[in-house]
Amino acid sequence: QVPLVESGGGSVQAGGSLRLSCAASGSEYTWSRLCMGWFRQAPGKEREGVATVGADGSTSYPDSVRGRFAISKDNAKRTVYLQMDNVKIEDTAMYFCATARAAWACAPPLGSGDYTDWGQGTQVTVSS
Repeated sequence: QVPLVESGGGSVQAGGSLRLSCAASGSEYTWSRLCMGWFRQAPGKEREGVATVGADGSTSYPDSVRGRFAISKDNAKRTVYLQMDNVKIEDTAMYFCATARAAWACAPPLGSGDYTDWGQGTQVTVSS
């Protein structure tokens, strides 16, 4: 199990930026081999994958955030980031980071079924 702690959420106006962080404990070796993902869930909606980064550094995004969100990771710090730019009201949701040991979990369609460890979430609220 990989304990995860998200931070960086808050309130932001539409068009603004926010950076989320997800810190983990455990060995750098284990961390570097994981598929990392950011997911979000708004009230009354299904959980949605918004970004993944694989062990090789490859990234994937859905159309809804591509070009606005960027995922990155620092293996030495065992931290994954989600840079959110030009945010929209529809980006309002609870954001979660998660890890998966299966490499295919990082590929589209960014489903959450293969992710085994989850953080507690951080709220992002975008206002007009």
